[in-house]
Amino acid sequence: MARLEFFFDCSSPWTYLAFHKIEDVAREASAELVWKPILVGGVFNAVNRAVYEARASPVKARAAYYAKDLADWARRYGLEIGLPAVFPVNSVKAMRGACYALDRGVLPRYARAVFEAYWGALEDISQDAVIERIVRDVGLEPKEFFEGIRSDEYRVKLRENTDELIARGGFGSPTMFVDGDDMYFGNDRLVLVGDALERNG
Repeated sequence: MARLEFFFDCSSPWTYLAFHKIEDVAREASAELVWKPILVGGVFNAVNRAVYEARASPVKARAAYYAKDLADWARRYGLEIGLPAVFPVNSVKAMRGACYALDRGVLPRYARAVFEAYWGALEDISQDAVIERIVRDVGLEPKEFFEGIRSDEYRVKLRENTDELIARGGFGSPTMFVDGDDMYFGNDRLVLVGDALERNG
């Protein structure tokens, strides 16, 4: 069985697109899907600071195309993706929460709810009230959840995943690996991921 690792942060619209399809890609290839929540800001700080420079001095033509491209992909996938008032957002709590949800078997539901809250409803996912509603909706207990994500266990898990991606040559979200060292970056590479899984499966 081929193995597909999905490194992701819910603060990225392109990752929302890829997340929407990644389970289908893995299922069609009968591949094992391994979820790897990360903090993409930690990746940028370590190896891809050009992202901040591009945000500070955007190229108008490129920014216009970016918006069109995102809208085209969202339309193709049947998703609503807007422009949150808070962007970039501090996703530390949400992504520690993804590690917590993964350990309790509800990661896909949790992450989808976080993505939809931020990119669909345009809510600030750094706020406890927003996260608490999501936690309740996916069947987790809020008090235990917040205690968990404040613990060293989930701080370390998120940091380890982030450091692992950097060590393996990653520079953003979403990043996917097929069978260990075959890396793909971005929603538009999913078709290539599917091809690689078929070859390896």
